[in-house]
Amino acid sequence: MILMSFKHSVARLAWPLLAPLVALTALTACSDDDAAPADEAAVNVVVGLYPFQFLVQEVGGDLVAVTNLTQPGAEPHDLELTPGQVAAVGRADLVVYLPELQSAVDEAVAQAGDGLAVVDVSQAVALLPGHDEQGEAMGTDPHVWLDPERMADIATATAEALAQADPDHAEAYQSGAGRLRASLAALDQQYADGLADCARQVFITSHAAFGYLADRYGLTQVPIAGLSPDAEPSPARVAAVQALATQHGVTTIFFEVLASPALADAIASDLGLRTAVLDPIEGLSDQSQADDYVGLMRANLEALRQANQCS
Repeated sequence: MILMSFKHSVARLAWPLLAPLVALTALTACSDDDAAPADEAAVNVVVGLYPFQFLVQEVGGDLVAVTNLTQPGAEPHDLELTPGQVAAVGRADLVVYLPELQSAVDEAVAQAGDGLAVVDVSQAVALLPGHDEQGEAMGTDPHVWLDPERMADIATATAEALAQADPDHAEAYQSGAGRLRASLAALDQQYADGLADCARQVFITSHAAFGYLADRYGLTQVPIAGLSPDAEPSPARVAAVQALATQHGVTTIFFEVLASPALADAIASDLGLRTAVLDPIEGLSDQSQADDYVGLMRANLEALRQANQCS
């Protein structure tokens, strides 16, 4: 269930102050009916990280103004908010976030109180259990956006929330969500077709970010580190990964653009393997292989196809 409530306030002005403003507005309206700045008409939406920014922009188009709390190139797991960002959360018409992914965002939402309208992603889709590098259960896996079908469900929930915030444009939000769902369905089919006939299904990643992708397409993820990209694997874990790479004929060790590739490079060098980027799409940077979510997902598909020798 999406929890949402909306606050409305009406400013009361004395007529002597209001009259000049009315006159000025009338003159402006005569010269240009659409002269109001776009941000005054937009629904102000705050998101925790890039995948939700992409989603809101696709659903809302010009009707929304989106603030991403994670700056380009920054690691979203380690996000700390400035006082201004905390205030922006409290002022938002809608916040789209995933609890327990970014504790600073959780705290800002809690501080804003029950009057804040939110899309809680964990209530919009079913989350998978998380696992550490040893395969032991570890809470829930937050990387839900790597499953296009789940992204489509989040889009639907977001369109419903935007329609409640801005009923006059409800149909536009539904249309935006419909277009995005169609795009994501096409992406899902590209993955299903592209990974249907491969020499292997095992892939090795620098951290356990790809559980949803593996679950969706029948792959087996072997992470060097656990859910946190900053975790340091033990020597025993590194040795186990090397053994699995040899056992399954792995050709490639995947690393990420927002985290150090040093460990992936070292393992690949020891085994005479290649390295390549597999992007968890937690954010964009100047090293990203595409400029939006769909492009990055397609780049990931091509990387997996090449590494696993898919026909």
